[in-house]
Amino acid sequence: MALKRFGVSLEDDLLEVLDRYVDDYGFANRSQAIRFLVKKNVAEQKWQCNHIVAGTDIIIYERERRDIASKIADIQGDYTDVILASSLYYLDKPLCMHIVAVKGEARRLTELSDRLTTIKGIKHGKLVMSRAD
Repeated sequence: MALKRFGVSLEDDLLEVLDRYVDDYGFANRSQAIRFLVKKNVAEQKWQCNHIVAGTDIIIYERERRDIASKIADIQGDYTDVILASSLYYLDKPLCMHIVAVKGEARRLTELSDRLTTIKGIKHGKLVMSRAD
């Protein structure tokens, strides 16, 4: 295994974010965190394919934002071919968690997730998939 050393330049604000990430997730150092993030990104890029996968899309948003629930429903209407179930849970007072169970081509599920997680006002969104073919 070849190990190559190289310098990476980051803006101060991005470096602060990286340092918080290292602390929050218990990495030994910045390099370990960067390796993890690169590997994670490569793995996620592999899902841009036609494999049949199953998974969940988890979305967190403020409960008072009823417009978000409406937008989620509109988007889900375009993906009934891959949505198995959809559930809404009320977390602490201000937050809702919306979980969408899905199965289909990885590319289509990623497209659905991108549309859901980019709705203005979404606090957090994440798609988790496993190969199902």
